[in-house]
Parts: sequence; structure tokens; C-alpha cells
Amino acid sequence: MRVAASSQDRFAINLRDRIGNVTVRRFTSLFVVAIVFLFVQSAIAATINPRPLTTPRKRSVKENPHARRHMRHLARSRRVRSTHVLAKRHRRHYERFLASSYADDITDGDVTSGEDPVVRQAAIDALGNMNGTVLAIQPTSGRILAMVNQKMALSSGAQPCSTIKLSVALAALSEGIITKETQVRLGGRSHMNLTLALAHSNNAYFEALGRQLGFDKVEHYARMYGLGELAGYHIAGEKPGVYPDEEIPAKLGGVGKMCSFGEGISMTPLQLGSLVTAIANGGTMYYLQHPITAAEVANFQPIVKRHLDIAGLIPELSDGMAGAVNYGTARRLLVNFNEEEVLGKTGTCSRAGTRYGWFASYANTSYGKVVIVVFLEGGRPTFGPKAAEIAGHMYRNLYDHDFFAARPATPATIRNASSTD
Repeated sequence: MRVAASSQDRFAINLRDRIGNVTVRRFTSLFVVAIVFLFVQSAIAATINPRPLTTPRKRSVKENPHARRHMRHLARSRRVRSTHVLAKRHRRHYERFLASSYADDITDGDVTSGEDPVVRQAAIDALGNMNGTVLAIQPTSGRILAMVNQKMALSSGAQPCSTIKLSVALAALSEGIITKETQVRLGGRSHMNLTLALAHSNNAYFEALGRQLGFDKVEHYARMYGLGELAGYHIAGEKPGVYPDEEIPAKLGGVGKMCSFGEGISMTPLQLGSLVTAIANGGTMYYLQHPITAAEVANFQPIVKRHLDIAGLIPELSDGMAGAVNYGTARRLLVNFNEEEVLGKTGTCSRAGTRYGWFASYANTSYGKVVIVVFLEGGRPTFGPKAAEIAGHMYRNLYDHDFFAARPATPATIRNASSTD
């Protein structure tokens, strides 16, 4: 029995030792894991800044005196440039006009007893209340058929704007510098011929022609075409306009600006009408006459001022004048009239708060021609295309009153013209 009990004791002791060893091993493992965990936690904690986040202090940078002066200079220059650009844009797009484009009683004081009543009424209706004048001329004789607002028509004139291009084009053609197909360089790779330049009234094209011609030749032809002298024959109150004896200063554009839109020149509606009359009839420049009585109408005789050697040049010019009406700056004319061919030239410019609008034209019909000049003064509603629109309205009125139908010859058209040359 003792032996059995001793065996049981040994079994219990062995079992207790085994359990103890397992426990020790488990405790050792847990202890190692705990040590590793604490080590990792301490490592992570070491990488975290326990202090609260704060905004870093700004560091001030101090330039030396030379740098500060340079920065002040740059700031001032930027302000000056910005002011200059804004002022330039203001002048370009927001020009202020002091004159009105409208007026009442524009026919007050007109002498009308020798005018064609149909033509005069057509001009009055077309002009409406616009502040301007309308001039109608018979190109085969120089007779003024109607002159509405004679005070303005007989005044000292105004800047011709782009209508001066007609004179410059004839001068360049006469000198052989160009034909209507000659491509003139405008800058860079851009080129243009005379037909398109007239139709679209391109300033750069005519500035280039003016510089190539030079002032002496430009002046010579301009005076030959009647600028700077009376266009009429004993027309009371007419003024001769102004054509300068020398080129305007370079700061005003020189001869280029004189040839692109008439800078420094004063032209009257009668002078422009006289030139277009010569273009319409093939080169005869008549003295314009304005009969004021029935007797003067009955005894009217044309008087030739001079013959211009331009007959061969007119076909070179006429395509551009027709283009202005058909697709260029004068196309507003077609809104009111397109039954007959009309050739013309617009002009728009401004000076001292007043805007000018010009349109000179002639109707080229199978029953004869008539020259119409429209000149407007005023503000923003006044410009060349508006003058062309008025001319179209007048042509419509004349057409509706059979002005362009077959008409019997008048004494003025069958007499031989006399000349003062």
C-alpha cells in the first residue's frame, strides 16, 4: 500500500512541475510581449511633439536704401502706365462731343427760286432734322440743282476726313506710282490694292501713298483739283477753304495724315462737289453756278474752270468708289436705293468736340448723272455711313419722282461750254 501511495505522489509532483513550467513559459512570453509593447509606445511617443501648435513668427525682410528707391520707382511707373492706357482707351471709345447732330429750320435763309423744286424737296426730305447740308449738281454743266442749308454749304468748310483719299488716289495714279491692282504694303505681311482701300477707306494705305508722293506733289494735285480756292462762279458768301502751304508737323502725322483723312485741311462741300463732278463727267471741272432767278435758269451757260487729264484714270478709281457703296463704308445707301449704280466715298473724323460726316457720290444712270454731296456736323450719330444713308434716301426720292427717266434736253446741255482758261 505504501508503494502505491508513493507512486501517486510522484505522479502528482511531476504533474505540478509540468504545469509550473508551462506557466513560467507563458509568463515569460507575456513579459517579453509587454516589454516590446512598451518599447514601441515609447518610440512613437518620442516622435510626437507634445507642445501645442503655434503660428510661426513672421520674419521681416529689410531692403537696403537703394532697393527701396528702386521699388518706389517701379510702383510709380506702373501707376503712370496704367493711367495712360486707361486715358487712351477713354479717348478712343468714349470721346465726348459737344455739338448736336440735330437742328431745326436748317433751310432758313436759303435762296431757292432758281433751284429744281423736285431735287430740292428730295434733299430736304432726305436730310430731315440732321444738322447738315445737301448739295446736288448737274455734272454736265456745273449747275447747282439744289443747295439745302446754304449757310453751312457756303461756310469756311471743315476737315475733309477720308474724302481726301479721292484726290490722293488721282495724284498717285497720275504719277504712275500705282494702278488699281498694285499691292501696297501696310505693315507686316498685310497688303492692299486701291479698289479695296477706297471701298473700306483704309488709312494706312493712303498714308503710304502720301509719304511716297511727298508733300509737294500732294499739294500740287490737290490745288489742281480745286482745294484751297473758290469752286463757284459769283456765288455770294462762298469761302475758299484752306489748303496749307507746307506739310503739317510730324507730331500731327505729317503728309501721311494729310492724305489719310485730311489733317490740317479745310474743304467746303462745293469744292468736294466740283471734284466729283469732274470725275463723273470724265475730267471737265466746271465752275459751279447757283441760279437764283428764273431768268438765270433760262439763260444758263456752263463755264469751264479747267480740264483735268484724268479720263484714263477714272476706270482705275471707279471700281473702289462702286465698292464703297456695294460692300464698303457706304453700303447703308443700299438700304434705300439700289435700282441704279451709285459710286461714292465716305469720310468721318472729329475735331474740338464736333464730329463730321461726309459722303460724295454720283448716280451713273442710262439717262444721265447727278452728283450729290452730303455733309453733316454734330456728335456721335454723325458719321460718313449716315451721310451715305441720307444720300440713298435722296436717290430714292428722285427715282420715285422719275428724275432718272428720259428727259428732254435743256438749253444748258446743248450749248457749247465756254472756258476761262
